[in-house]
Amino acid sequence: MHLLSQIPWYKSASQLARVMTETWTREHIFCPNCGSPISEYENNRAVADFYCGNCREEFELKSAKKNTVGNKIVDGAYHTMIARLGEAQNPNFYFLNYTPSYEVKNFIVIPKHFFTPSIIEKRPPLPETARRAGWVGCNILLTTIPESGKIYYIENGKQKSKQEVLDTWQKTIFLRETKNTEAKGWLLDIMNCIESLGKRDFSLDEMYDFTPRLQLLHPENNFVQDKIRQQLQVLRDKWYLEFVSRGRYRKL
Repeated sequence: MHLLSQIPWYKSASQLARVMTETWTREHIFCPNCGSPISEYENNRAVADFYCGNCREEFELKSAKKNTVGNKIVDGAYHTMIARLGEAQNPNFYFLNYTPSYEVKNFIVIPKHFFTPSIIEKRPPLPETARRAGWVGCNILLTTIPESGKIYYIENGKQKSKQEVLDTWQKTIFLRETKNTEAKGWLLDIMNCIESLGKRDFSLDEMYDFTPRLQLLHPENNFVQDKIRQQLQVLRDKWYLEFVSRGRYRKL
């Protein structure tokens, strides 16, 4: 798939890229929650770029000209992003990366329920010589988001089926029920640990091996192994995991 289409020429390369990526997204991407077509907001809304007229999900689009997704996504003001995390209208994120020949390489949606302060990296303030001296931006750290939170429409140039996108979205929608940031952080950390094992079937003892790592992430908690068992039970109750036998689990 290519971005190039009947788009007027712009002198600004960044403006041309914005128009091309937004046009392509509007024409090719559907809502991952309900499968309906998406629409583009007019007049460059400050928060979101697209919305679903059926289920009212909102999406912000980020794009980059490079061959790989990379480890981070450059975003806007740090304090604005942190303030948005707890708001109901915080949008989901679309991320598109394309090659220098304008071939769409990857297109991902990151559901908003995967966003916690720990995935937002604060950038250094702009120097005094800059037009916006002192302004502080941020990056979205993709490496800290579980793979189940990076839902591909297109991966390395290969398009996923619509049903696969919809099914993958539904697997983690239960995270929206968790309003407490700390509780959600624990769930996401446990999900990351499970994924780092690189297999579907695993044991409780293998999860206990992550105790030092989780202790560093949650230094205020002195009962990390109790918390591991608790979070595994939550994930089992939400059908993210299956209890196989005593001390044995399977990722669904």
